[in-house]
Amino acid sequence: MAAAASVVVAVGAATGMLTSFGDDGGGSADEARPAVTRTLRPQPPPAEPSTPAPAPARTSAAPPVRAASGTPAPARTEPSRPAEPAGRLYRHPESQVLDWVRTHPGDPRRDVIASRVAGRPAAVWFADHTPATITARVRAVTSEGAARGRVPVLVPYAIPARDCGGHSQGGAPDLDAYDAWIDRFAAGLGSGEVIVILEPDSVAQADCLSPAERADRFASLARAGRVLKDADPAARVYFDAGHSGWHAPARQAAWLKQAGAASPDSSDGVFSNVSNFHATADEIAHDRAVLDALGGPADLGAVIDTSRNGNGAPPDGEWCDPAGRKLGRAPTLDTGAARVDAYLWVKLPGESDGCRGRPGTFTPSYAYELAR
Repeated sequence: MAAAASVVVAVGAATGMLTSFGDDGGGSADEARPAVTRTLRPQPPPAEPSTPAPAPARTSAAPPVRAASGTPAPARTEPSRPAEPAGRLYRHPESQVLDWVRTHPGDPRRDVIASRVAGRPAAVWFADHTPATITARVRAVTSEGAARGRVPVLVPYAIPARDCGGHSQGGAPDLDAYDAWIDRFAAGLGSGEVIVILEPDSVAQADCLSPAERADRFASLARAGRVLKDADPAARVYFDAGHSGWHAPARQAAWLKQAGAASPDSSDGVFSNVSNFHATADEIAHDRAVLDALGGPADLGAVIDTSRNGNGAPPDGEWCDPAGRKLGRAPTLDTGAARVDAYLWVKLPGESDGCRGRPGTFTPSYAYELAR
């Protein structure tokens, strides 16, 4: 498999909050800057988006940035569809894009970005290992979602050896610490419906680990799924299936099985395309093939990150804020596709991979290009 650089932006801060600045905030008018230190990670093959995860946690579908890995397939164009209502998914009221919209009322790009990007629900990332505050931060999101009758999408992203020591390295110091962090994360879930995107790249990128290290990681992921579902029986937990340009479905399924993704005690299925650009049709075919090879209950499903895949993956395999990309299908729990449980925006469109702006920062010019 040809390695393709992939970047994930993880947020680590005492408060877990991001602060954006506009024209008069010390930065350029085209960049909203986080006030916290971010860690950038390239993926040996894929990547994740940048997301804030605090209380008030911030939404971010950019939390890791994924890069296309393997030989790119010809770009496929998603059919244009009218905007659909957010439905039952939760939109967190604090995010870089919302900050920008609020502080730039006269910008000619504002209406397009506000309606097509800021108005959509997106995932909330928890990418820093802060055991003392993680329960309260998760609870702040899930309780607000429950109060509004909405379903939050949460991304725990603190697995040890994250990004195989690349630019987005970080996470818990070891698996014992990670297990304890997951226990505290689960304690904040409450009893309402919630979707958990469990550790992007943790399975697909595990080829950098030794066999023993891989087995230990997979055991910890299986445990995490059980803990999350035991804490909140209404939680839906999905495991890392990479994307359609990465590992073959059979290989990915073999690792997923070791990580507990075939067990109803820990898993509701798989996720794919986080922070990437592969066309929805390609991801559906990939995920169904992975699920078929995985086995397990017939009701295991898949969720797909459609935030930036409206024009499919670039033919040249470019992963860093590539030109010519468009928003994909709006987030929804009603896909109309067999075995596809949701289309989600796990990475927030407009948060840079590092080429249109600093990694993880909201860049209005890129958001506008994706949305118009």
